[in-house]
Amino acid sequence: MVVIRLARGGAKKRPFFNIVATDSRNRRDGRFIERIGFYNPMASGGEVPFRITEDRLSYWQGVGAQLSPTVARLIASGKVAA
Repeated sequence: MVVIRLARGGAKKRPFFNIVATDSRNRRDGRFIERIGFYNPMASGGEVPFRITEDRLSYWQGVGAQLSPTVARLIASGKVAA
């Protein structure tokens, strides 16, 4: 099953997350099919904290991909900036 979830990156105590479409059996930070956005919880000033490609998100949901609870919460909170 394909799932859309966060993959952690960044330095220690400076998290940065890529939003990826991946097989649910792969590790959190392992191999993925496609990167469709990012989430930067440490964004400050003029930096964009969250961005996702709307057309790719709708494509993956159309072919049956499930959102992780965290990604679903980010999208529902209205932080979507295409």
